[in-house]
Amino acid sequence: MESNNTLYRALYRIRRFEETVLDNFSRGSFFGTTHTSLGQEANAVGVLAHIQENDIVFSNHRSHGHFLAYGGDPQALFAELMGRVTGVCGGRGGSQHLHWRNFYSNGIQGGIIPIATGMALAEKYKLSGCVTIAFLGDGTLGEGIIYEAFNMASLWKVPVLYVLENNHIAQTTRIELAMAGDISGRFSAFGIPSHQLVSSDILEILPVASHLLSRVRQEESPYALILDTHRFGPHSKADDTRDVESVNKLRQDYDPIQIHGRRLDVIEKTLIESNVEEEIKTAFEKASKDPFPGGIAK
Repeated sequence: MESNNTLYRALYRIRRFEETVLDNFSRGSFFGTTHTSLGQEANAVGVLAHIQENDIVFSNHRSHGHFLAYGGDPQALFAELMGRVTGVCGGRGGSQHLHWRNFYSNGIQGGIIPIATGMALAEKYKLSGCVTIAFLGDGTLGEGIIYEAFNMASLWKVPVLYVLENNHIAQTTRIELAMAGDISGRFSAFGIPSHQLVSSDILEILPVASHLLSRVRQEESPYALILDTHRFGPHSKADDTRDVESVNKLRQDYDPIQIHGRRLDVIEKTLIESNVEEEIKTAFEKASKDPFPGGIAK
């Protein structure tokens, strides 16, 4: 298992990247739109800490944390959001549509799930031993195509782990206004075992994710990990309809940075934060000086 310091650095790195994005979006630094995962960092780090070299990861519109936890370069991600030629996809994909190595993201609600399921099936036929991890949110549960994918994944024993990040709000609609029944029932209806974890603690998420990924590898069949989590930022850039007090209460009770940070020596924690601050600041500044495709000026 990674050390507490290493885990804290990974969590804090995602946090500062996304705070930098939100701070600079209104200044015209980025193109298109963006969706941050402030408060959900432990999900990305806790799950992707266990991937093997050729495993496949599918993210969604809220992809930055997953990309960085996968091992992506923050400068390349900044550059992608800025439309620069040095971006992850040469500045063509923007915030939501990334492809690097075996990492993919897509902004189509639910659209990644059948693709991820199909790629997992292909890996099974190739006898590669690789698994596919597909992240989705509670808002995606209203998309019918995901249930077709769950059905096929179960029938064909596909080696995929569905990671459902339930942040209890789809854009601005609370989950209790949009979803009947329970989330685990969505998976059990198709014979897919699931494990639900109510935690923002990286040390609680790590062993559960490790166990489920081991089961997927050994059995070559689908599993689901349901993570009850909380999003501190807006759905997109500035569209948060929640009152400030309720968001502050979520930060006070469920912040994975604060929860894990209390385990570190104060001096070591301060040093990690300083190093990450410098890394993200440098990455942003370098990306902002990178060229646009074809010499196009902004």
